[in-house]
Amino acid sequence: MAPHAYGVVAGLLASLDRDKDCPMSASVTEAADAAAAAAAETAAQRDSKEPKLARELGNRHIQMIAIGGAIGTGLFMGSGKTISLAGPAILFVYMIIGAMLFFVMRAMGEILLSNLEYKSFGDFAGDILGPWAGFFTSWSYWFYWVVVGVADVVAITGYVQVLIPGTPLWLPALVVPTLLLALNLPTVKAFGELEFWFAIIKVVAILALIFVGGYMIATKFTSPNGSEASLANIWNDGGMFPHGAFGFVLGFQIAIFAFGGIELVGTTAAETKNPAKVMPRAINSIPVRVMLFYVGALAVIMSISPWRTLDPGSSPFIGMFTLAGLGIAAVVVNLVVLTSAASSANSGIYSTSRMIYGLAKDGNAPKQFAKLSKRKVPQNALMFSCVWMVLALVMLYSGDSVMGAFVVVTSLGSVIIISTWTMIMATYVVYRRRRPHLHEASSFKMPGSTYMPYVVLVFFALMMVALSLDAETRLGLYVAPLWFLLLGVAWRRQSKTPLQQERIIEWKAQADAEKQALTAKAAPTR
Repeated sequence: MAPHAYGVVAGLLASLDRDKDCPMSASVTEAADAAAAAAAETAAQRDSKEPKLARELGNRHIQMIAIGGAIGTGLFMGSGKTISLAGPAILFVYMIIGAMLFFVMRAMGEILLSNLEYKSFGDFAGDILGPWAGFFTSWSYWFYWVVVGVADVVAITGYVQVLIPGTPLWLPALVVPTLLLALNLPTVKAFGELEFWFAIIKVVAILALIFVGGYMIATKFTSPNGSEASLANIWNDGGMFPHGAFGFVLGFQIAIFAFGGIELVGTTAAETKNPAKVMPRAINSIPVRVMLFYVGALAVIMSISPWRTLDPGSSPFIGMFTLAGLGIAAVVVNLVVLTSAASSANSGIYSTSRMIYGLAKDGNAPKQFAKLSKRKVPQNALMFSCVWMVLALVMLYSGDSVMGAFVVVTSLGSVIIISTWTMIMATYVVYRRRRPHLHEASSFKMPGSTYMPYVVLVFFALMMVALSLDAETRLGLYVAPLWFLLLGVAWRRQSKTPLQQERIIEWKAQADAEKQALTAKAAPTR
C-alpha cells in the first residue's frame, strides 16, 4: 500500500460523511474509485524515480509460458506411478484437478486485472488480506519453486544417466543451475524466448505421441506380450476404477504436483505487454490444454499397453515409443523429457527471482534483491535462487533411487503449492466481499464466483487428506508445517519493523474505510 494511504482513507471517509443524507450507492462508488485513483497516483509518484521491470513478454511468450506451466515434469516422469495407483481413473483425476485449477486461475486473473500495479498474486494477497498474507504467499511460492527446482534437477540427472550412462550425479546438478542462470541474466525477453521454445518442444512431443499412438490403435498394433492396442484396454481390466475409491483418491497425490506451475502466468503480470488482453486468452485455454495434453496423452498410452503392464518407476512416454519399435524416437523422447524438466527449472528460477524482488521492494527481503541490472533484470535475486537448486545433490546422494528422491521432493512441493492456491482463493473471497464494485466492473469475472471459491477450497482440503494416505507423500505434511512455523516466527519479527508497522496501519485503515463504505451503501437511503 502507498505510504500516503492515510490521505486516501481520510478522503474516502470525508466523502461518506458529506453524503450521509444523499443516496449512498453513487457516492460510495465514486469515493471508492477516487480513493483507488489517488492511491495509484501516489504510488506512481513514489516509484517514478525507481527502475522498474520491463514489459517485454508478448502474447506468444505468455501463451507458451502458460502451456509450459501446464505441462510439468510430473506428467512425463510421475504419470507411471499415478496410473499404477489409480488405474484408468487417473483420467478423471486429471480432469477434476484441471477443472478446479481453472477456477483458481480465473480468480487470480480477475484480481490481477483489477489493478495493473499488482506484480503477482503475492502483491494482491498482501493488499487484500493484509501484509502478512503477502509475506506468507510470496515466501511460500519462492520455497515451492526451490523445491520444484530440486525435483527438476533430480529428474534431469536421472535422464542424463539414461542417455549417458556413468555420468556422475553431481555434474548435472551443478551444470543445470549455472546454465539457466546464464540464460536468464540478459533480459526478461531472453527468458520468454527460452520458455517459448521449451514449450514448443513439449507440445510437439505430446502431439507426436498422440499421433503415433492413434496410428497404433487404428492398425491394432500387437505388443510382444500379446496385447492388442485398443481403446478397450482402458476399461477392460477391472473397469475405470479397478482399485475402488481408495485407489482413485491415491491418484491425486502425484497428479496434483504435475499441475504446479499452472499459476506461473500470475508472476508475469508486471512484465507482460497488454496484460488485459493477453492473460484472459492464456487462462481460458486451460481446459483445452488439460484435455489434450493430460487426458488425451494418457488415454493413448493406456490404449497401447494395458495399464497394469506400465512400469511405475519409469516414464510411460518413453515406454510407448520403445514399444512401437522407434528406438531413436525413445532417445528423442528422453531428450524431450529432459527438456521439460529444464523448462520447469527455468520457470522456477524466473518466478523465484521475481517473488524475492517483490519481497525486497516491500521490505520483506534484503534490499540488495530489489536492485535491477541495467537490463532491468533482478540479477541478485536470480543468483540467490539458483544457489538453492544445488540442494538436489543432497537428495540424490541420500535417496535410494532417482524416482525415490523425486517422489519425496514432490510430496513437499504438493503441500506448498496447494497452500498457495488456497491463499489465492481465500483472497478472492475477501476481494469479492470488500470490493464488489471492482468485481462488477470486471470484464473477466470468475464463473460461479458466489459459490465456486468454496467448492475449490473444500477440494484442496480433501487433497491434503489424500496426501496423508501414503507414507511417501505423507512426508510433505510433516515437513511443510515446519516451513510455515519458520515463516510465522520470521513475520512476527518482521512485523515489528517501522516499515511493516506503517504498512499494517495503512492496510487496517484502508480495510476499515472499505467496510464503512459497504455498510453505508447497504443502509436505507432517506
